[in-house]
Amino acid sequence: MKSLTLFSLILTVPNSLIAAPDWLEWRGPTRDGQIHKDAEAWPDRLNKENLKKVWSKDLAQGYSSPIVSGNRIFTVETKDKKDEIVRAFDRKTGEQLWETSWAGSMRVPFYAAKNGSWARCTPACDGKSLFVGGMRDVLVALDVTNGKERWRVDFPTDEKTTRPQFGFVSSPMLDKEYIYAQVGGALRKIRKSDGKSVWKAMKDDRAMWGEAFSSPTRATIGGVDQILVQARMALAGVSPEDGSVLWSTPVKAFRGMNILTPTPIGDQVFTASYGGGTFWYDIATKGKAQSVKELWNNKVEGNMSSPVVIDGKVYLHGRDKRFHCIDPSAQKVLWSTEKKFGDYWSTVSNGNRILALDSKGKLYLIEANPKEFKLIDELKVSARPTWAHLTICGEEMIIRDLEGISVYHWK
Repeated sequence: MKSLTLFSLILTVPNSLIAAPDWLEWRGPTRDGQIHKDAEAWPDRLNKENLKKVWSKDLAQGYSSPIVSGNRIFTVETKDKKDEIVRAFDRKTGEQLWETSWAGSMRVPFYAAKNGSWARCTPACDGKSLFVGGMRDVLVALDVTNGKERWRVDFPTDEKTTRPQFGFVSSPMLDKEYIYAQVGGALRKIRKSDGKSVWKAMKDDRAMWGEAFSSPTRATIGGVDQILVQARMALAGVSPEDGSVLWSTPVKAFRGMNILTPTPIGDQVFTASYGGGTFWYDIATKGKAQSVKELWNNKVEGNMSSPVVIDGKVYLHGRDKRFHCIDPSAQKVLWSTEKKFGDYWSTVSNGNRILALDSKGKLYLIEANPKEFKLIDELKVSARPTWAHLTICGEEMIIRDLEGISVYHWK
């Protein structure tokens, strides 16, 4: 029987022998908040006696999620409303290994300003380079060993693209020799070696509000490999080879606020939008052609919290601040909590367990149950806002709050 553990970094083991998994990009190894199938089971309780803080460090402000590669943890922050800073910390001790910065601050407008104008984009790491999105639509590749800049692309300067009013917020996605990112007014395939764009797709006119908030993911739908991407006004499948749009459909959203990462389930796609609702699409394949059809929509709106899927059921934190269980195949909302939570949740699942980090600094352990909301335990982990996505690597849990980072271990 597997032991009930949450993290896999053992303090007595030297860094060179650590076998804990990495967390290299947005929402983890498969960009869907799912823990590896061979992971240890999670605990039945969260408490301060068992959940031990190993180390913590103060940082400047930011909502970018921590990235873990080998013996390093990387963070991104905005300091004094003028500089963006990238730091690398020793995974075991918290010792700072290097720091790199550049001028890159900007002020976001309107309703977004209440949550601050600091870095939001989560970087991606291939073990050699760290790919960081700066708020002013700048993409920078850094050497993971020393933080030295390998290359930089300033899209508004280099290509005369329009700087997005809300900044570079879509998180890059890794591929073998490339990364994919919604930056410079389009979804781009970018070479890791030099930052050159191989192709551009799903171009936004961005006349008023700027480029996409949602982060792309990879899916095989109808046997066809594709980049699943949600732009400001549309959801689409894009060929990773040449950037051709395989299928596309408009998605209703208030002022283009399509923020969630779209969720593939078999040959269907689930998404939800602010001001639009919940949507369920079928992607039909005939020969080499694909087409999209809306199967269902519901008034439950998404906000910024990407869902997790367990046994075909979607567990979604909504704009209404409630947690919902949705069965898209049955076209039903199975339940919604009476209780309202914070404005944002980051969720990670392992089997039938969900860990959710509320933007108010509280961690929830939930049993995924299609019949009812089953809260197992909860624990206050930060007095500061926690908008950055929860990072879990084996028995490690890393929490980035507004002005700091903390590494925890399950005892």
